[in-house]
Formats: sequence, structure tokens, C-alpha cells
Amino acid sequence: MRFVLTDEQREFARSLDALLRAADTPGVLRAWAAGDHGPGRALWRRLGDAGVFALAVPEAYGGVGPLPVEAAVACVELGRYAVPGPVAETLAAGVLLAGVGGPAAKEWLPGIASGAAMLSLRLPGHGPYALDADAADAVFTVDGDGLRRAPGPGELSVSADPARRLFRPGPGGEPVAGGRAVEAASRAAGDWASFATAALALGCGEELLRATVAYVKQRRQFGVPVGSFQAVKHRLADTLLGLEFARPLLYGAAVELTEELSGGRAGAGSPEPGAGVGSGTGPAEGPPGAGLGTGRGAGSLGSGSGTGPGMGSPESGSRTGPGMGSLGAGAAVAAAKAAAGEAGYAAARTALQLHGAIGYTEELDLAWWLRRARPLRDAWGTPSACRARVLTG
Repeated sequence: MRFVLTDEQREFARSLDALLRAADTPGVLRAWAAGDHGPGRALWRRLGDAGVFALAVPEAYGGVGPLPVEAAVACVELGRYAVPGPVAETLAAGVLLAGVGGPAAKEWLPGIASGAAMLSLRLPGHGPYALDADAADAVFTVDGDGLRRAPGPGELSVSADPARRLFRPGPGGEPVAGGRAVEAASRAAGDWASFATAALALGCGEELLRATVAYVKQRRQFGVPVGSFQAVKHRLADTLLGLEFARPLLYGAAVELTEELSGGRAGAGSPEPGAGVGSGTGPAEGPPGAGLGTGRGAGSLGSGSGTGPGMGSPESGSRTGPGMGSLGAGAAVAAAKAAAGEAGYAAARTALQLHGAIGYTEELDLAWWLRRARPLRDAWGTPSACRARVLTG
């Protein structure tokens, strides 16, 4: 199965790229790490106006979703610009509250969709922390089959990325809902958090590779750019391949989530059948290291037998299996998270090595991306945990 993003999805990515390029995200990151959330909240509201957070909120609550493909497009762009704040957690909270319903959904989902509300989340099986709980309007935690609103952000813990502040929500708090609906909604929210984090990691890796390619073209040794050395080319090519192989897994997981939401039918948000993802131009498709001469279209999702609309041959309306080889949405998300997380972290290691000592300096804006790659790799599913989920289905 091979597919491309639609014209509307590409335009959405370009509009986010333009918005974020003008936003001075390194300055926003520095302020966020210092505890000044004002610039970050202002950017958050602009992203809400652009429709980013509405992608995880049903139309009944003022959203346009859930639309997993568009959410992946958006989160890749946000990852490229290292947007601070609980992006994945807020999207997942939208899925959680929509699944639970009731007064909490009516209270919070319209604000999530508009960008007025920023939420953090702690779910069972994903560690004890809630990201940026001090900046969030509310922190929701799930324990067993009980959903509650935490009484406060809790204790601050040390993080490898100072712009990703980790808190341990305390016990107690306001009960919100309970029962099997909470358990099911929590599993779905965990998949969305992992999925969005995979997209953020992929975008982070793309920016690290782009910046490194630009640097090795201008840094000179022995009278020539260091980018002309074969060892440097091979390292960058390996990094590019890792990112490009992660991309179809991410969009394949988006298709699986769409299938799961629509009960086995590809939704309107599914990419069109055609050439591979990454085959076009613009921030959503072009490989960041294309100038190396090593870019390859890597849009194939493998040998999945799906033939429904937007998933394979347009000549057939039947469907003989999910597009990810019958992995199912949860396992497809885990595969995407493992691949994107490790590719993003590999891009950070490459960037650090090829920038040399300058890569260690906080004055270099790229240091914020370098420090972000590993936390994104491990958040909402470490590579080993994700591989185990793929194996168990």
C-alpha cells in the first residue's frame, strides 16, 4: 500500500510551518523552561485558532475530529519547531474525555478544541509523571477504572529537557468518572498520546537533520566543507533513512486509527492512494536531507492487503485486512512510536557529533532540539515496550 497526503493536508502543514516560523520558538522555549508560560500560551492559542487541537475533539463538542492523519501532519510540524507544552497530552485528554462523556466532556472539550484549555494527563502503564502540569489548566489521572482531576501539579522532578517539566500528581482530587468506559477511554487516550509523541519525535528528528546538513555544508576543514567527507555523508544518509522509514509507519498508524474509529471504513482523513508519502514538496513531504542526494520515496506501508477507499487500490471497495498487515491500531501505533522515537534520537546523536563542541552550548538554538529527542523517544512508550506490544498484538 502506498499513499500521499491530500492537497488540503499539505496546505495545512504549510500553514502551520508559516505560523511557527514567525513565532520565535527558541525564545518561547527559553521562557517556558524559566517558568514564564505567557509566550507559550499565546502560541498555543494561535495553534488552537489554526485548528490543531480540534483534530482530537468530536464535532459535538466544537471539534472537527477525531482525525488521526491530520493530527499526525500537525504534530510533525510542531515537533519540527519544538513547540513547548503538553501537546500530546492535551490531544489524548480530548480522546479520553470524549470517550467518558458527561459533564467533564462538556466542560473541557470545547476549550481544548479552541486552544483556550491546556490539559495534562497521567495514565496507567505510562509512568508517574504529568508533563507541564504547572502550566496546564487541569491534570487528569486514571487509576484502574477511576478518572479524577488531580488537586494540583504535584512535585517537580528533574527532566533531561528543561522545557519538558515533569510533575508527580498527588493522591486525591475530584472524581470525574468510573467504570469500564474509563478503562476503554484510557486505552484509546494512551494510543493517541503515543501516536502524537511519535509524530513530534519525527518532526524533531527532521529539524535536527536539516540543521546538521546546513552546518556541514558551511563548516570547512582542509579547505573543503566537512559535508564532502564520505564518513559524514554516510552518517547523514543513515539518519535520513531512519526518519524516512519511520514516516510511513506513522501515517500507517494514522490510517489504522481512522479505521478503528470508523468501524473498518477508511475515513475522509485518510490519505489518497498513489505514490509514497514524502514524494511531494513542502514541509510535510520533502526529506530534510534531500540535498545529500540520498533521498528516497519511502511511502510504502508494506504488504498490507487493505483495498478500501484511501488505503489501496481505488478499483475495489472491499477490504481484506488493515493496511498495516493486520497489526491493529494499538500495535501499529507502537511500531510507529518505536521507529520514530529511535530515528529522532539517532538524528540528535548525529547532530551532536557533527556540530562538535558547539552542540553542547545552550546558546545554540539547536541544543533545545538535542535535549528533546531522548525524552520524546521514551515518553508514552519506550522502544522496548513498543516492540513488545507489536509482538503481542
